Formats: sequence, C-alpha cells, structure tokens
Amino acid sequence: MTAALFYEKPVVLDRSVHRHLRVLPSNSFLFARRVNSLYLAGVEFPEACKEYAIVFTKVANQKVAPMAMLGLRERENLFVDAEGQWGASYVPAFVRRYPFVLSQLPDQNMGLCIDEAYPGLNAKRGEMLFDDQGGNTPFLQNALSFLNRYQIEYMRTDRFCQSLQDAGLLIEMNAKADLIDGTSHSVNGLMIVDEKKLLELSDAQALKLFRSGELHWIGLHLASLSNMQRLVDRLAKKKTQIEPAPRPGV
Repeated sequence: MTAALFYEKPVVLDRSVHRHLRVLPSNSFLFARRVNSLYLAGVEFPEACKEYAIVFTKVANQKVAPMAMLGLRERENLFVDAEGQWGASYVPAFVRRYPFVLSQLPDQNMGLCIDEAYPGLNAKRGEMLFDDQGGNTPFLQNALSFLNRYQIEYMRTDRFCQSLQDAGLLIEMNAKADLIDGTSHSVNGLMIVDEKKLLELSDAQALKLFRSGELHWIGLHLASLSNMQRLVDRLAKKKTQIEPAPRPGV
C-alpha cells in the first residue's frame, strides 16, 4: 500500500521565472482520485479518525508512517467522486497543501515547490504569488506558513512512529473485503498497534507515551479501525451503482 504522489511537475518556486504567475483556486479534488492512501500527521488523528481507517505502513528507509486508507484497490480513491468532490468532512492536510509542497533540495535545505501541471496556474486569473517588488504576497505567505507548520508536525509524527517501533508495538495486518458480488479485494503491508503489547508496557513506558500525547494518538488510531467497514461499504456501493437508462431516441 503506497501513498502515490499526485505532483506531476513539481519545480522550485522561482521569483524570476514565476514572477507574474497566478494561482486560481479550485474546489476539485480530481488530482487525488488515483491515490488509495495518504500520509496523516498525528495532529490530524482527532478529526481523521471519525471518517478514515488510520493504519501504519513502511516507507523509505524502513521508516513507518501513518496513512489514511482511501481505497481498497490500486489507483482508486473512494472519497473522490466523478465531479471531483471530496466525500468526507475532513480533508487531509496532505491534499489541502496542493499545488504547493516543501521539498528537500540538494543543499539539504527545504525549498518551496509548486506543481506546474496544476490547471489553475496561469498569468491572468487568481491569486498572485509575488507582488510588484518581487516579495511574497499574503496568499503565498499563508501557503508557506501552512507548509512550515505541516513540516513541524511531520517531524513530530516521525518521532511518534519511531517510538512505536522501538517499543515493538506494531503488528502486521492485512485488510480483505469480500463483496456480495463474489469479488474479493486485499490490501497487504499494513500495520496496527497491538493492544496486548500496549497493555504489557511498563508503567514508565506508558507514562512517557501519556505525557507526550502519543497515547492519545494510539487510542484514536485504534478507534479509527472500525472505519474499515465503511470503506468496504463505499466500494460495494460504487460497484453496484446502476447507470441511468438512456432516454428514448438517444
């Protein structure tokens, strides 16, 4: 299970190259329609757990990261409909930051990037990126502030996941959905917190998790797993939708 990126042409934002470009905001999430899982920061768990199953999976360098499950089949997001509307109240920050993203540059610093393939990028309509003096506009500054806060939460979440690994709390879990039409869909490579191992932690370990707020995140993760059935129901509904009958004479 992977959180495929939807940035088609990310480039470092350049004051000279992008000086006169504008960003036309869009309510469409079609750019994320083929992503079946997305990274979640721990700070998002309180809202995300109400609608998504939050699981863990291995990413680069054997690190572990939390993911919101959005689909059970490859390249399918069950939360984005044909019109590009998001079918849940909470939209993950990973999506909301688009078309901007912070990326590590060759000099190890973080650089602000933008997806040049974003349809709303143009020279006439929308929010300006730079003012007449070449400085950041309030729009761009707000986007940068959001990304910086996101990066801080990303690092905090990374430490949380490392704590789970160090304590040996994660176990593998495979998700399988058997639909009434006889088809089955499986997602492998998932991990969840083992409640038995959690209860076996020493008082000192448990207190450390509690003081850091990570014990709360674990509880929200475990509570979110009931949303796995909702994901199955979404897939079943999508597969059983009946196309409207053609009009006479068409």
